[in-house]
Amino acid sequence: MKILSPEVTRLLDKLYNLRGSDSVIFKEMESAHKKAEETKERTTALKSSLQEKIAGLEADSKNLSEQGKKLMEVLKGIDKSAYETVIDRLHINFDPEALVAKLDSSLPETIDKVNADIKASQEELVSVEEEMNSAITTIEEIGIRKDAAVANQEKLNEYFDLALAGNINITRDSITSLLEQFDLTEEETREAAKILMFPEDALYDYDAKVKESEKKSISEVMQEAKSQEADTLKPQVVEETVKEEPVEVAPVKREEPVVVEKKFDREDLIDLFNEIGLDYLDYTTSDLDQVLEHFNEKVIRRNVNIFKENDLSLDIFVDHINLLYDKELEAKMDRLLRIGKSALDIYLNPTVLTKYDYKGLDKAIILLQSSGLDPKKVPLMAY
Repeated sequence: MKILSPEVTRLLDKLYNLRGSDSVIFKEMESAHKKAEETKERTTALKSSLQEKIAGLEADSKNLSEQGKKLMEVLKGIDKSAYETVIDRLHINFDPEALVAKLDSSLPETIDKVNADIKASQEELVSVEEEMNSAITTIEEIGIRKDAAVANQEKLNEYFDLALAGNINITRDSITSLLEQFDLTEEETREAAKILMFPEDALYDYDAKVKESEKKSISEVMQEAKSQEADTLKPQVVEETVKEEPVEVAPVKREEPVVVEKKFDREDLIDLFNEIGLDYLDYTTSDLDQVLEHFNEKVIRRNVNIFKENDLSLDIFVDHINLLYDKELEAKMDRLLRIGKSALDIYLNPTVLTKYDYKGLDKAIILLQSSGLDPKKVPLMAY
């Protein structure tokens, strides 16, 4: 049984987090939603305050203009000498002409300042409204995104359930298009697709551990982790048992140890595919099982090289997986090339390679020749 690498374990940790109610995606949306709600509440209150301030300033500007004009007219109509005795005796500091001059110089400036405050407040109001509207839009978008995230999570859980049940039959495009919704890197997306399309024992073990940990309390999980860490740190003591040879006993013939070759499994095949330039995600589970059933690494490498050396696409194996492990592929290609067929012509008509074994192909060529036909000129689709 293969043990998951730390990288794959971390990826599964991320995927299983995305599957749960504590998904980082939901947490981020919850945080963004809370922030947007706070912004909406703050800007709504600030908008109301600014509107009141603007209304007050506009009233001041209007009153300054109207009242200043009236006061100016009143002051200009006063003859100071008509009230000179009262002003002198009561020591009243009243000079209509000086007040008119002050109004002339200060009133326009004061009105301009109030109008400038109005403009600044209006500009601030526009900015606050934009921030408020942005927060409202964010709240609405998060609602839509949450619905989509819930749907994506349900689909991800469905795919995992199918994979864990050994009943996954989803296309590569369907899986990758779903995984791309979870902000994974390209490498993580490929690895996650592999895990789902070609589940291994280690995935089942990981899932079992997750389900087991869900039944335990936090203290139990922490204690278990500490125990495992302690076991890992313990020095490994290997005891060597020394056998004493019996005296005057005929030597026993020792049998050579049987070397058991490692069985090539799907994970190994995927590694081989990556090495020789085949994208394992282009192939179905049954395709890979078929190759494993007829596995011969030397043949696979040789057959791939045939097409590489002729600058032909390796996609031919996607629709004709049996060509990948066909032990006679090289001989059949050579036979067709010797009668004048081009490698490209053979690539475009691969049925001739799957239809015949070498003897059958040779017989078909000889039959064409005996009938007076040139095998080179007869289209391969007619073979």
